[in-house]
Amino acid sequence: MKRVVVIFVLMTVAAVAASTVSRASVAALEKSFNNRLDREVLDGDPFLLLGMTQGIYIEGFGVVYAAEVNLMNAPGINPFHPEMTKADWQRIRQRKLQRLPALRQAMKSMLLDSAASLDGMPAEEQLVVGVRITRQPGEDATGIPSQIVMRAQKRGMLDVHTGRVARSQMDALIKVNEN
Repeated sequence: MKRVVVIFVLMTVAAVAASTVSRASVAALEKSFNNRLDREVLDGDPFLLLGMTQGIYIEGFGVVYAAEVNLMNAPGINPFHPEMTKADWQRIRQRKLQRLPALRQAMKSMLLDSAASLDGMPAEEQLVVGVRITRQPGEDATGIPSQIVMRAQKRGMLDVHTGRVARSQMDALIKVNEN
């Protein structure tokens, strides 16, 4: 009987230890995503990343990362540019539309990086990356979502990361919600 109790206690401790995700590992991925957004999406403009990415691990669910970006700044109103013209708004809209594919790709890469880096997270749990896209009053936002949320099970992203599933099949593993 004593032996059974000891084995049960050891298995419980091992299960709890195996499902622990450290704040340091979540923070490292936050920083990595900020750098990726800055470098691959926002062309190094520090004013377009509005605050730092925030991540939180929820035991039994998974990890959730949230960021906010402005895909393109509007030119400031000044004596030499007294109002926003239709051409200004069109240029902003076009630039935002051009940056959307890079944003989506950066988010998918974040899902892969999270799966590979969060060793203590169970494979059944979820990886979620959400990005809010700011808009200016008066802007034509047709075709530009106000937020993109991508979610995938860690196991599927690990399968892609390790090559068990072809990278071309990754989109089928990711649930995307844009609105």
